[in-house]
Amino acid sequence: MNVINRWSEIPGFGSEEEEALFWMNHRLDIRLMNGSLLKADSRESTTVTLRMDPRMLGRIKRLARSRYLNYQSMIKQWLSERLEKENA
Repeated sequence: MNVINRWSEIPGFGSEEEEALFWMNHRLDIRLMNGSLLKADSRESTTVTLRMDPRMLGRIKRLARSRYLNYQSMIKQWLSERLEKENA
């Protein structure tokens, strides 16, 4: 059984039969599969609810609009920058 260690080792297939014959003699390395799963998970996001003073939220939205940003994206950017400072 041949082990596939890189995605580039998988050829293009002309038919399902050709693909089936290939996979009868090949298998994916478990690390390759796990690496793909971890990448998919890193793109997930979780919804968070925050209670905020309406005036503060209005100011944030105006500031975001002036920068041509979505206010939620701007808040995430601010949080990310602050976390980097805290970890430094």
